[in-house]
Amino acid sequence: MKIDSHQHFWKYNPSDYVWMSDQHAIIKRDFLPDDLLPLLQAGSLDGCIAVQAREMLDETDFLLELAANHSFIKGVVGWIPLYDKQVENYLEKYAKQEKIVGFRHVIHDEPDDLFILRPDFNVGIKALSHYSLCYDLLIFERHLPQTIEFADKHPGLRMVVDHIAKPSIGRNEFDHAWAKNIRLLAEREHVCCKLSGMVTEVEQNTWDENLLKPYFETVLEAFGPERLMFGSDWPVCLLRSTYSKWIETISSLIAPLTSSEQAAIMGGTAERLYLK
Repeated sequence: MKIDSHQHFWKYNPSDYVWMSDQHAIIKRDFLPDDLLPLLQAGSLDGCIAVQAREMLDETDFLLELAANHSFIKGVVGWIPLYDKQVENYLEKYAKQEKIVGFRHVIHDEPDDLFILRPDFNVGIKALSHYSLCYDLLIFERHLPQTIEFADKHPGLRMVVDHIAKPSIGRNEFDHAWAKNIRLLAEREHVCCKLSGMVTEVEQNTWDENLLKPYFETVLEAFGPERLMFGSDWPVCLLRSTYSKWIETISSLIAPLTSSEQAAIMGGTAERLYLK
């Protein structure tokens, strides 16, 4: 299959989506499956993985309901309070859901940069590792050192770095600190990486393929195509790109690779990691 490994749905309201500022005006509206399906079809994609955008159990239930009613939503990365003493109860409940494929916490919004190493959070992650599910890592570049330590604590849990760990992408300077640490993280073979969310990390108003290419080449060398996957980050990507432009950009970047390597990035990795 060809899969968009990372996108969101929401019925917008300002109280639930507090992370949206005035800069997010164009995405402060509803984005639902009927909005995404034509984009998937135009891009010859077979389906998608819906990822949480709110830290509440209602979000997980909302996405699972959408997935139950739309077959092209192949899986859901939901949210549960992994730091809660009742985490086993939440895991037992949601692991029974056919389309739940993993969970995510918005690490990069936590005031404590060392949140990912908190003992209570790691108790929940250890419990998660007993299930055939994944954990998505939503972090900034500055969280990479502690994320490496975190990954070493849970070698049996499949992990996925969202948005290549959000480096600072500037026209005049390459993020060398990010490159060093993303390579170290990639040495952990249970960690994969999504080619998503890159355009919203560009510091200036415009971007092109050449600007992103050094970042793509870094994660390609570090993870290899078998641990990379295409993701759109739709509708957040609309802040800087159309859906079709992002597909075209990734397609162009991976064009020099073999057909099997391209197939892995465009769906094979996501299918293996999330759906098997």
